[in-house]
Amino acid sequence: MALTRERSTLPQPGRRACLAAALFAAAGLLAACSSSSLFESAPTAPQQPQQPATAIGSGQVRAGLILPLSAGGNAGPVAQAMRNAAELALSEFSAPNVQLLVKDDGGTAQGAQAAAEAAINEGAEIIIGPLFAPSVAAVGQVARGRNIPVIAFSTDTSVATRGVYLLSFLPESDVERVIDYAVSRSKRSFAALIPENAYGNVVEAAFRQAVARHNARTVALERYAADPGRMQEAVRRLVPALAQADAVFLPGEPEAVAAVAQLLATSTGNLRRLQFLGTGLWDDPRIASNSTLQGGWFAAPDTGGFRSFAARYQKRYGQEPPRTASLAYDAVSLVAALVKTQGPQRFSEQVLTNPSGFAGVDGIFRFKPDGTNERGLGVVRVTPSGPQTVSPAPKAFAGQT
Repeated sequence: MALTRERSTLPQPGRRACLAAALFAAAGLLAACSSSSLFESAPTAPQQPQQPATAIGSGQVRAGLILPLSAGGNAGPVAQAMRNAAELALSEFSAPNVQLLVKDDGGTAQGAQAAAEAAINEGAEIIIGPLFAPSVAAVGQVARGRNIPVIAFSTDTSVATRGVYLLSFLPESDVERVIDYAVSRSKRSFAALIPENAYGNVVEAAFRQAVARHNARTVALERYAADPGRMQEAVRRLVPALAQADAVFLPGEPEAVAAVAQLLATSTGNLRRLQFLGTGLWDDPRIASNSTLQGGWFAAPDTGGFRSFAARYQKRYGQEPPRTASLAYDAVSLVAALVKTQGPQRFSEQVLTNPSGFAGVDGIFRFKPDGTNERGLGVVRVTPSGPQTVSPAPKAFAGQT
């Protein structure tokens, strides 16, 4: 379902093939971009005084918006930007019949549980947020007991479940897309250097599964720690296997990936024939400026929509939004569209898991029954001037119109 700024004739109930187009035609949600995949952890810095509950909008249908507004570190400012994006979404939607009940969870599971209970007691029919995995798990436990669906922002798929849907950039999606494209370009043998952290655990599993699904092979896989000595040792172990590889998978934070690439360049002179592969975290100037990684491929959503969203956000709030802000915009726009088009069944599992999916700021997405999501991602090439698309993001999911 493509969110545009125009009204359209709504489909008859039960006509799932037309539902996607109708919902976004009624919504006002633009297509926009973001590619970084945040594998979040709860904030450790002291939190600020908890913010009082507020409401955005005056519609009849209530939705809880739970964010770590008073959390320490970067979490608080990111949460405020997401709250702003939610407000922007309602302001750009034509006559939204939605009221957002804004609750501060403080970045803790206990705060999230209390926020969910308060929102539901105040009449929320759906919960948007929270951001961190422990908070999502706590909200999900409360919401499931009251048959209230949740659209959350964690990237940790362990907290996804039936009725708790993750609207986030999942590392697994990045891995599948870039490996799929690499295989389509005749890359059949893969080596990998993967960080020793929680993000690395997720992408390693996804990498092994993706390679196996395509009947390709993994010739070598090494894990590395941030310590320079251990990083160098991992590279030393990998180098002998590179003669058998077509491509090298280097997921991780840009600073670490750049360091690993530099070690590879100084350890072997035979890198030109190898195709470097990464995830959405490669959308960073430190990758674009790395000479070893020039020509590398990574998965990313279409960027046009996010640029438009960011310009409107900056005009309203005087600053650029973080990438995650678009997730809150899309979630609120989706809720408003469902309220306008779907009647009493607006937040049912059948509606939320419509296989045709939805189209938002960051392109098309759809929720799976297990709570995870699928996104339409493109593949881009690293160049000094920025990413260049080599395989566009799809406009519709396979088998859907």
